[in-house]
Amino acid sequence: MKSENQPQEKRRGWLKNGNQPGDFTKASRCEAKTRRGTPCQCPAMVNGRCRLHGGKSTGAPAGNRNALKTGEHTAEAKAFKKQIRELLRNSKNVLMELEGGSL
Repeated sequence: MKSENQPQEKRRGWLKNGNQPGDFTKASRCEAKTRRGTPCQCPAMVNGRCRLHGGKSTGAPAGNRNALKTGEHTAEAKAFKKQIRELLRNSKNVLMELEGGSL
């Protein structure tokens, strides 16, 4: 049980992002500037920026892979749906002719 009067122990151990083990307050700081123009106070990663200012995004994935997740919008699927609609339309017409009335 910790006493309220005693200071907290310095943390020790391995740090993330290539920083040296030991006291995390001694890790290199982010090189980004805040809106006030002061440097960011967060610990930096290998690229010199913190996890909040990590650098440029790599952007969207190459090609349109998101449209092919289910295969619902591929050319083959659209052609198959068109064939099904034509088949249903033709079968409805045949039933109407056999019954001699309307559905």
